[in-house]
Order: sequence, then structure tokens, then C-alpha cells
Amino acid sequence: MGGYTTLMQQKYIRLGGALLIGGYFAHCAHTPTDWHFIDSANLIFHEAGHAIFFFLGHFVQVAMGSGLQILLPLSIAAYFFYHRQLYEGSITLMWAGQNMINVSVYAGDAISMQLPLLGGDYVIHDWNYMLTALHALPQTPYVAATLYGCGTTAIIAGFVLAIYFVFSNTAAKAV
Repeated sequence: MGGYTTLMQQKYIRLGGALLIGGYFAHCAHTPTDWHFIDSANLIFHEAGHAIFFFLGHFVQVAMGSGLQILLPLSIAAYFFYHRQLYEGSITLMWAGQNMINVSVYAGDAISMQLPLLGGDYVIHDWNYMLTALHALPQTPYVAATLYGCGTTAIIAGFVLAIYFVFSNTAAKAV
């Protein structure tokens, strides 16, 4: 009987975690231009992408700021899913979605370039540079909308999967 009680407690704790985290990321999706607590960590990964990929040329170095910001949580989610830590993968998928939404704001600023950037007026705007180099600057609203849509989809999918895996026997065996 004690094992069953412990299992039910774990499920309720995970359910509460999924609801809190899902609610937080839904709030982030609803207020994409606001600065959120997690954006401080995301900014570190964004800047690390520039530093890590400097040797692959200027365009790749610029692109991998946003690239690493999205690919890092996606890679962590993939790791969790691969190792059958399904609940954890679902939670991390929501984080990846929030990063896509965050990047969508930066991409959407490519024409107006109004966002404050680290380094002030002396740095390039990543998305203005990339979309200009690709002759796609007029496509800025579509690029931003696509990133936002993918991010929202990832958050919703992660939330639904997290709730599913809380009550799934598959997830219980993986714990």
C-alpha cells in the first residue's frame, strides 16, 4: 500500500509541476515582448552560441546565437526522450518553445531594430544581418510568425505530453 501512495504522491507532484511550468510558459507566450526570469539564462546561451561558433565564419557565428538558444533545450529534450525520461523531455520541450518565441521577437525586430542589444549601438542586429544577407528582409514578419507558431506549438505539445506522461504507465516505469 505504501508503494501505491508514494506513486500517487509522485504523480500529483509532477502534475503540479507540469501545471506551474506550463502556466509560466503560457504566460511567456502571451507576453512575448516582456522580459521573463528565464530570459536571463536564455541570453547566456544565445551569446555562447556566438562565441562557440566563431570559427565557422561570420554568418554562422551570427546565426548560432539564436541557433544555440533554440538547439540547446531541444537537444536536452531529445536526450530525455531518448533515455525514456518522458516527463522531463516534455518539460524541456516547453522551454525550447519559449526560446523559439523569444527568438521570434528578435527576428521580428529585424527591420525596425528597436530592441536594446548587449553592446549598445556598436553591435550588429543578428536578424537584420541574416535576413539582409539572405535577401529576405521583407519576409521578416513571416519569419517571426513562423518562429512564434513553432514555439507555441512546442509549448502546447510539451504541456499535453507532460500531463499525459504523469498518468501514463510508460512514464511510471521510466521513473
